[in-house]
Amino acid sequence: MSYLKFTCLAILPLFFFGACKQSPASNPKEENTKPLKVETVVADTIAEIKEEETFLLTEENAIDFFFDYQKNLKTTKVKLTTSLGSFTVQLYDNVPYHKANFIYLTKKGYFDNTMFHRVVKDFIIQGGNADNVETARKRKEIGRYLLPPDTRKGYKHHRGTISMPSSEIDNPHMLASPYEFFIVVTNPGSYHLDGDFTPFGKVISGMDVVDKINRQPVDTGDWPMQNINILKAEIVE
Repeated sequence: MSYLKFTCLAILPLFFFGACKQSPASNPKEENTKPLKVETVVADTIAEIKEEETFLLTEENAIDFFFDYQKNLKTTKVKLTTSLGSFTVQLYDNVPYHKANFIYLTKKGYFDNTMFHRVVKDFIIQGGNADNVETARKRKEIGRYLLPPDTRKGYKHHRGTISMPSSEIDNPHMLASPYEFFIVVTNPGSYHLDGDFTPFGKVISGMDVVDKINRQPVDTGDWPMQNINILKAEIVE
C-alpha cells in the first residue's frame, strides 16, 4: 500500500510538469509575436489618421474651402501685438474670402513671429512675411494658393484700411497674396489703390502704433533697419 502511494506521489508532479510545459501561454516565441503584431496595427492606424488630418490649401480647393469656412464665422476683430505696440482691426463681413483667409491664418498662428517687412513713409506698412525658416515652414504646411480680388463692395483705401497686396508672380488678374497685408497710413487715404487691391477691414484702435511703425528708419528697399516683429495675432471675440 505504501509502495502504491509513493508511486502515485512521484508520478503526480511529472503529470503537472508535463501539462505546464505544453501550455500555449508559456511559449516564449508566441508571446513575443503578440505585442509586435499590436504595435504594427497601432502604427498603421496612426499613419492613416495623420494622412486623413493632413490638408493643404491649393489653387484648386482654396475658394471652395473659404466659401464653406466663412459661413459660420462670427469673429470680426483681430488684435495684432507687435514689438512697438498693439492695434486691432475690424474685418468686413461682405468680403468673405479675404476675411475668412485672415481669420484662418490667425487661428493657425501663421502671423505670429512674422514682421512688418516693408514700410513706405506716409503711405503704407506691409506685414505677414519674414526671412526665417519658421515662416517658410508654416507656408508649406498651410499650402500654396492665391485669392481673387474683390473690389466691387464699395470700400476705398482710406487711412487705416487693411488691404491685401497682389502676388509677386506673373499675375495679370491681380490675384492676392494671402499671407501678406498692408495698412494705409496716408491721410485721408491712398485712393489710387482702389480697384486694384481688396480692402477687407480697417484699424479701429491703436492707429498710433501703426503710425509709429511707419516712422521707423528703413533702407533703400523699404525694409526697416530694425526688425518690427508681429509677436502675436489673436481673435478678439
